[in-house]
Amino acid sequence: MATLEYAGIYKFKKRRSSFATNDSLSFHPLLPHYARMPEEKPILILYDGNCPLCCRKTAFLKRRNRRGTLEFTDIRQPEFQGADCGIAQETLEKQIHAVLPDGTVVSGMDVIRAAYAEIGLHWLAAPTGWPVFRPLFDRLYGCIARNRTKISRYFK
Repeated sequence: MATLEYAGIYKFKKRRSSFATNDSLSFHPLLPHYARMPEEKPILILYDGNCPLCCRKTAFLKRRNRRGTLEFTDIRQPEFQGADCGIAQETLEKQIHAVLPDGTVVSGMDVIRAAYAEIGLHWLAAPTGWPVFRPLFDRLYGCIARNRTKISRYFK
């Protein structure tokens, strides 16, 4: 009979009788089904380093990124080339973008939802993805993104 034995931050090993080998399981019973294991390629978040509001949100995510499943790139750095990600610089400047491990590019609230899921706060962002509320939160994010420099004055 197999039992689970704790073997690391988000991994459990199946423990069988002494003659069997230990097999790693790729899940944790308490993680949501969409949470990824740390060995996978991280999500690349592209943010505007000139925006105080963006920098505050990025600093929060960096503090909570204990598993290392998020990477951050400032689109205002001279060495950054938006074309490397397949996104025009003007598009990147309008709102936050992310490149998922499979190469899919997402933007806006989808980035926030994915990042919160990675840092373990999926329950906090989940209502923003519910069919009833999703259009409202997507429009609200669009409004905030367009006016982020004005809004940032209040957060200095």
